[in-house]
Amino acid sequence: MRIGEIAALVGVTTRAIRHYHHVGLLPEPDRRPNGYRAYSVRDAVRLARVRRLTELGLSLDEVRDVLADDAGRELAEVLAELDADLARQQAELAERRRRLAVLLAAPPGEAEPVSPALAELLAKAPATSSPSAALDREHLSLLDASGAVGEELYAVLGTVAADPAVLALYERLDELADADGDDPRIGPLAAELVAAVPAEAFAAMATAAATEGAGGPQELPGFLEALLAEYAPAQAEVVRRVTEAFTDTWAAQTKVQTRRGRE
Repeated sequence: MRIGEIAALVGVTTRAIRHYHHVGLLPEPDRRPNGYRAYSVRDAVRLARVRRLTELGLSLDEVRDVLADDAGRELAEVLAELDADLARQQAELAERRRRLAVLLAAPPGEAEPVSPALAELLAKAPATSSPSAALDREHLSLLDASGAVGEELYAVLGTVAADPAVLALYERLDELADADGDDPRIGPLAAELVAAVPAEAFAAMATAAATEGAGGPQELPGFLEALLAEYAPAQAEVVRRVTEAFTDTWAAQTKVQTRRGRE
């Protein structure tokens, strides 16, 4: 058979056959005096096997391994690995579709490409036009994308997000947009914002840090500087005090979690 004939018989292109020759999957047959390659039935059988294996999703290197093992043990191993990989891809696709469903179900203009856990948390928060609340959502989305926070923390913050009193704190922060950096309202508001976050939230963050080796807020001075720059002077001072208090509490909880892990 000529190359065009074996290609038509097996259902591949002549270009593919030449590539298989090049990478060593299909031995190149001797040429006849007229210069044409002469393919045998054995060549066609091997080529058909290459086609079937590649259609299953095996790479050419994996196909080469399979063809090199006459006993077929390598084929079983490779197919098992392929099946596991397809199962993983299927699970990932299912998770992506679930996240897309959450976004599609959100009211127009409110869909956020965040993790399902954060999307569930944000859904608990009451609707508001507060600029400070909107900024907080954006910052939380950023931390979510960076992997700095996780599902355990979101679960703890669920009751906080649904509390109308927290929305009132955001509105008080909005009122400081035109205030000076020494406004007397700064201290009380910062203290109330700190008190609004349950201790369990810091425990959750500390557990994640101890488990994953994550750095704390003190290791991101550039981020804090950029964060404060988004606020007016009085608002920035509130955020600075709140962040400082959070950092101290986080560090204390982390020491506790680390010590427990060593015991």
